[in-house]
Amino acid sequence: MKYGRTTEKFLNSYFFFAYMSNVNSKICNYITREWLLPWLKAGKSQSSFAIRHNIDESTVRKIKGKKEYRIPVETLSKICEAKNLKLSDFFLLVGI
Repeated sequence: MKYGRTTEKFLNSYFFFAYMSNVNSKICNYITREWLLPWLKAGKSQSSFAIRHNIDESTVRKIKGKKEYRIPVETLSKICEAKNLKLSDFFLLVGI
């Protein structure tokens, strides 16, 4: 089946968006499951997590929220820096 140039661009954009959406979900789910929830279960606050990782508390709420959050690389970098973790190693942990 042949597609026109516009249709092909649309499909490429659509699949890229779908891929990125999945990546953002994986990142936020990993941070929530592996770092935030254990932090909270240890009796620490969401606010202290934010301070320790050099991010706003509102960002923590977005990361753990039900609505998809497109986490900026700068935010991810701050979190990884606080964990003494390279971004490349983080992506390996997440599996992306």
